[in-house]
Amino acid sequence: MIGRLTGTLLEKNPPQILVDVHGVGYELDVPMSTFYGLPAVGAQVSLRTHFVVREDGHFLFGFATDEERATFRQLLKVSGIGARMALAVLSGLSVNDLAQAVALQEAGRLVKIPGIGKKTAERLLLELRDKLGKALPSVAGARLAALPDAAPDARSDILNALLALGYNEREALGAMKGLAEDVGVSEGIRQALKALSKS
Repeated sequence: MIGRLTGTLLEKNPPQILVDVHGVGYELDVPMSTFYGLPAVGAQVSLRTHFVVREDGHFLFGFATDEERATFRQLLKVSGIGARMALAVLSGLSVNDLAQAVALQEAGRLVKIPGIGKKTAERLLLELRDKLGKALPSVAGARLAALPDAAPDARSDILNALLALGYNEREALGAMKGLAEDVGVSEGIRQALKALSKS
């Protein structure tokens, strides 16, 4: 079981990143909450990981904090929730926001996430109530500050990230209309997700 990786960040293609650990490149999928806090390409990064083995392949997921990984693992225990959907939930809501939605039983906040319908949202709220709803976890370690990473193709990276999260092209392009021309990838994704959550 791979529980933690520390190495050099080689690529950032949201929601996937590539980390070099002593000459071995590990591909990881990360939630947007983790992606926002990543350092620049070429810098050292340390992530908690969760390894998933399925018939169609082996998948590695990375998280900035223990709380994110623990919440991801709780989501996987919910019937009908796979790794991709759990990642989408953590990309649409922070750990604290999810815990708050569960505590207040707010299905409306969950159905705004792509792939989560009313029934799935209600099942999530029901099954997570005793696990997340009692105490809001602290996410003091979450590094959500966007780092300057503007690039000429930032807009295409933002679009690809939104499409990878399950939004359709019309929704993604609509959310990107209000973005500044020189916005960086992390900040652009953050602003677009905020706009989509309000629509």
